[in-house]
Amino acid sequence: MSDPQHLHILWTTADPVTAEKMVFMYGINSKHKGWWDQVTIIIWGAPALLAADNRAIQEKIREALDAGVVLSACKACTDQLGVTDTLANMGITATYWGEPLTRLIKQRAYLITV
Repeated sequence: MSDPQHLHILWTTADPVTAEKMVFMYGINSKHKGWWDQVTIIIWGAPALLAADNRAIQEKIREALDAGVVLSACKACTDQLGVTDTLANMGITATYWGEPLTRLIKQRAYLITV
């Protein structure tokens, strides 16, 4: 059974407005306001480049980490895009997410995909 107090946000779009106004706004507020005990943002694909290159997004990442949000990126993606070390220096772990994501889905965990 999945943890009923753990939200995962699968962030797959490189749109900075969506990142700021949904992924980070909801993720950060979820922690500040106690809506969820745990929030994990999973960076998959193009957002890895956005996180590595966009200063406004980097500030949101710092704010999220400070709020207690966990950020983790798809290692296959970050390796292929050449940003694994850059994201690691920002406090973002890189993990092979294929199997863990499949488990989350099969367990019907709370997952928002953006």
